[in-house]
Amino acid sequence: MNFLSTLLLSIALTLSHPTQNGKEKLYDEIYRPQFHFTPEKNWHNDPNGLVFYDNEYHMFYQYNPNGNEWGFMHWGHTVSTDLLHWQHLPIALYPDEGSTDKEKCTAFSGSAIVDENNMLGKQNGNTKTLVAFYTSQHCGQRIAYSTDKGRTWEKYEGNPIIPFDEKDDARDPKVFWHEESGKWVMVLYRKTSEDEKTKGVSFYTSSNLTDWKWESHLNGFYECPDLVKFTVTNRPDETKWVLFDGDGSYYIGNFDGRTFTPETIKMQSDWGKNYYATQTWSNIPESDGRVIQIAWMRDGKFPDMPFNGQMSFPCELSVNKFDHGYQLVRKPISEIEKLHGKHQSWEDKNVIPGLNDNKLKKVSGDCLHIIGEFDLKTCDSFGFMLRHSNKSEGTEILYSVKRGVLMVLGCTVPLPPVDNKIKLEILLDRTSIEIFANDGKTVISNCFTPTEKATDVVLYTKGGELGIDKIDIYEMNSIWKK
Repeated sequence: MNFLSTLLLSIALTLSHPTQNGKEKLYDEIYRPQFHFTPEKNWHNDPNGLVFYDNEYHMFYQYNPNGNEWGFMHWGHTVSTDLLHWQHLPIALYPDEGSTDKEKCTAFSGSAIVDENNMLGKQNGNTKTLVAFYTSQHCGQRIAYSTDKGRTWEKYEGNPIIPFDEKDDARDPKVFWHEESGKWVMVLYRKTSEDEKTKGVSFYTSSNLTDWKWESHLNGFYECPDLVKFTVTNRPDETKWVLFDGDGSYYIGNFDGRTFTPETIKMQSDWGKNYYATQTWSNIPESDGRVIQIAWMRDGKFPDMPFNGQMSFPCELSVNKFDHGYQLVRKPISEIEKLHGKHQSWEDKNVIPGLNDNKLKKVSGDCLHIIGEFDLKTCDSFGFMLRHSNKSEGTEILYSVKRGVLMVLGCTVPLPPVDNKIKLEILLDRTSIEIFANDGKTVISNCFTPTEKATDVVLYTKGGELGIDKIDIYEMNSIWKK
């Protein structure tokens, strides 16, 4: 697609303001998330090309400009200065030219880096080149680059950098700089034979971003890999590498620049039904130092909406050493506090069985940030009913003391108490619930479709007394300008 077509499409997206029944305004529709990213319209899925440059967080994503169903993948593009408020930009990557089949050579997932040393030789003045690595379906692994801070993109004339092989089904390149070996590393999902058991990730290295050498392969992975180095939080002299699969599951181990060696079993980072295609931002400044991850909340339902799909809320990742071994911890980024509105809090309260003792009866809202610490005392179970009303029971979050599990929306997760206490941090948006339990050691991310106008919150206990050490509840402001 030429520049004029790109410009016209951008103008059309900017000017379109869909309504439902002539009542709902753009970005304030009944099932539009208010503090999770969504495109203005049409289908989107995997986050791609996450990179920070010149005080902007770039997020690309799989996007179908033609409708609300998956297909004809492009790279949509949005930027933010705070990971909260997003500015929509024109489509960055289009299907590669030369194919008469719209389902071939479409722009599948990938990653992006800053070409600090001008390896591609494309740098314009002092502005560093942004380089995107992506899979072109049936056309191999490819490069696109931008010399104007990501506003326009060109395809690399030497594409493909890794040719298409029908036996491989290779896709989703994650590229990063490996300081210890002084080389670029690509982690690529692929099969090494016709045997399905060889599905996994291959590791490649390069000195110039364009010529890639295969180094090793690890079976047991599927799509959207990511490989990140961490300093162990409570052991600051120790580092570990975490290799992620598409569903957020991960190994902790060591990486020498060519081979990843697992040191743990494969563990789950999210126990929900709607967390997929996890990716982390590259080029985060050392002064910040965080590892920040986002994912597509797949299979969400958005009835009669002009868009289809939402991202998870950005989270900070860390690796801690616990008594049982090393484990990933995930928490919402601290910037979430900028969205806090009306605040209510309770401390040192007791809850007894029966809905008449609902301490949260004055709380109402469809977008809330709930942070609570609870003493289990003599209760058999306790929980929340969110989006509750006289006509709707709402969505239940239940903790069973006897079973030691947390349950929500069909998901059951082991959650042992700590000193007979349970901590829950809950992000409630119009179509999603994300729960970070016991300081982010256990996370559940789910989409749901609530009953319209049901906005009450109920806290209850069964079988005995529940102690509230502290609860803070914030109404969440919208990230979209009204």
